[in-house]
Amino acid sequence: MTSPAAPEIWFLTGSQGLYGDDTLAQVAEQSADICARLAAAPDAPVRTVWKPVLTDAAAITEVVLAANSAPQCVGLVAWMHTFSPAKMWIAGLDLLRKPLLHLHTQANVELPWSTIDMDFMNLNQAAHGDREFGYIQSRIGVARKTVAGHVSDPGVLARIHAWMRAARGYGAMRTLRLARFGDNMRDVAVTEGDKVEAQLRLGVSVNTYGVNDLVAAVDAVDAAAVGELAARYADDYRLAPELAAGGDRHDSLRYAARIELGLRSFLDDGGFGAFTTNFEDLGGLRQLPGLAVQRLMADGYGFGGEGDWKTSALLYALKAAGTGRAGGSSFMEDYTYHLAPGSELILGAHMLEVCPSIAADRPSCEIHPLSIGGREDPVRLVFDAAPGPAVVVGLADVGDRFRLVANRIDVVAPVEPLPRLPVARAVWRPTPDLRTSTEAWLTAGGPHHTVLSTAVGTEELADLADMLRTELLLIDEGTDIRQFAKEIRWNQAYYKLAGGL
Repeated sequence: MTSPAAPEIWFLTGSQGLYGDDTLAQVAEQSADICARLAAAPDAPVRTVWKPVLTDAAAITEVVLAANSAPQCVGLVAWMHTFSPAKMWIAGLDLLRKPLLHLHTQANVELPWSTIDMDFMNLNQAAHGDREFGYIQSRIGVARKTVAGHVSDPGVLARIHAWMRAARGYGAMRTLRLARFGDNMRDVAVTEGDKVEAQLRLGVSVNTYGVNDLVAAVDAVDAAAVGELAARYADDYRLAPELAAGGDRHDSLRYAARIELGLRSFLDDGGFGAFTTNFEDLGGLRQLPGLAVQRLMADGYGFGGEGDWKTSALLYALKAAGTGRAGGSSFMEDYTYHLAPGSELILGAHMLEVCPSIAADRPSCEIHPLSIGGREDPVRLVFDAAPGPAVVVGLADVGDRFRLVANRIDVVAPVEPLPRLPVARAVWRPTPDLRTSTEAWLTAGGPHHTVLSTAVGTEELADLADMLRTELLLIDEGTDIRQFAKEIRWNQAYYKLAGGL
């Protein structure tokens, strides 16, 4: 995958020329210190870059335009250290096309009660200046996140970092090129969608290719490279004996390696960060891509089965958002339920394509028959997902807009071993309970293809939805079905009005 420029956040500080050079020098020093604290914070997901203090409309507009055109800039953090008359922010905010976080903070944690004077008050008046800035953002209708508190507070940092991760995912999605090999599965509704609207609203460019375009790339792979990659599989995974060198299915492993190399080269040559396949349209491929898809997802590519480009794009964005954090994100599908009273669970999987970034242990590499697709037995990785808190989230086209539906879950170990289920899988307990979760999901029209993430949480999802100006319906501990249904109806009215009747 072609690596984009390392993402960064630009730190903007507002003031005005009224206070004089000495005060502005202190503003610059203290704002640089706050920025340095953000940059040095443990687990900071992106680099934070300080920009000179802004005191007039021309400088504000200039830095906003620079941010809009800088591919490495994924968002802006703005803090009004002193009073910054908001009319000079109008032109810049009106032009802004990058995510914005309004940081309501100040340089000091405590007031120096015994020495405080008007010089201190004039210098440290973010309580005054940020209210002016908040007003003009609301007056213009600027989408932003507001975080209040000192940057030494871990809770404040956590909220800023969630927004930074969402901004990273948003930036990735806005420039995503996605390749579909074949069309979506016949007669399936939820994998359909408006690709023009997706490019306009989400930034995703969806491009369809004949499967035999991929077959040509697979057939062109050098045999020596195939052998090297097949040998690497033996090092990376617990390899089934029949797939090992000398085993009677080793040729199938080599073909799986050939698919991976051909698919990877096709995507990289075209600048694609995500893709889809469809078991109903395999052209000249001997196997349904399984192992190749799993390994590409582990490297950060988005994927959706049955031509589901919306889930593929969402997975790509959430993988970008979760960069550097423990856990992973994977293509997922709700398959079946464990309905024992008091211990209800969902078993999720797919035919083959679940990402090993969510695996509990070292996966095994196996080969088994697949009853659909009409091709040779495909190679795949088999594992259980690691237990822990997670989210499942789906992206649906509901006609007049896109809708995100998310459920907070806890991934758990299977109740018993699954020796006859030769696919990667996850078992989870949805919140608040299976009945409420599934009724809410179905009421929302949530898709059956999802992204399961143990690296991204609901705050990142909410921030990403705000950046995309996309509806998010969240199912969590506080969900009540009657209120949830009302929220859907309220949202229907809101988005009609917000988008124009």
